[in-house]
Amino acid sequence: MGIFMFNRITVSAGQCALEYRDGKLGRVLSPGRHRIDVDASVVRVEMREQVLTLAPQEVLTSDAVTLRITVALQFKVRDAVAYVEAAADPMAAVYLAAQIALRDLVAAATADEVMQRGNRIDAEAIAAAARTAGARTGVEVIAAFVKDVIVPAEIRAAAMQLVTAKATGAAKLEAARAETAALRALANAGKLLDAHPALAQLRLVQHMPYGSKVVLGLGSTTDVAADPE
Repeated sequence: MGIFMFNRITVSAGQCALEYRDGKLGRVLSPGRHRIDVDASVVRVEMREQVLTLAPQEVLTSDAVTLRITVALQFKVRDAVAYVEAAADPMAAVYLAAQIALRDLVAAATADEVMQRGNRIDAEAIAAAARTAGARTGVEVIAAFVKDVIVPAEIRAAAMQLVTAKATGAAKLEAARAETAALRALANAGKLLDAHPALAQLRLVQHMPYGSKVVLGLGSTTDVAADPE
């Protein structure tokens, strides 16, 4: 009577395990408790959704400005066997495809266009490229996201100077408009006072300091015409 030796393993929810015997795949183990031969080896694979964040990529725009951009990929493993057996590093091809797609996307735009769109950049082209690469290794790329666009310090300083110059120019223009309106109002008031001297005297009295003495002089002028004899 032979003696059979075995071990017990537990596969957690959201995972699967591949049982290999003599280098060949024996079974794909679903979540739960399983009994395996002592000579078998087990490879666990995470099947839940994950996020892969690319290191900040230095990419060149169409106007030769270098930007640092961070991209994140949302993915999950669909085929555990292909994920383990198709490549030594199954995510390396996905990573490389996303890098190249990002460079192509940014190379077709100017720095201003990239900065204006920021994290609203359409990353579907990146997701499509990564999805194609991942399909060969059992990886499903769900979506790609542009997280950060880091602009060189020199361009940030220049942009700030431009904003400051625009704000300063707008303030000066508004001050000039206000001064022109005030001068126009003064000119109109001067014409009115010239036409009505009594208003000028009344205005003068209104602006006298409190407690001042006002002396009014009364007089009249008469034009006398001499009749010829």
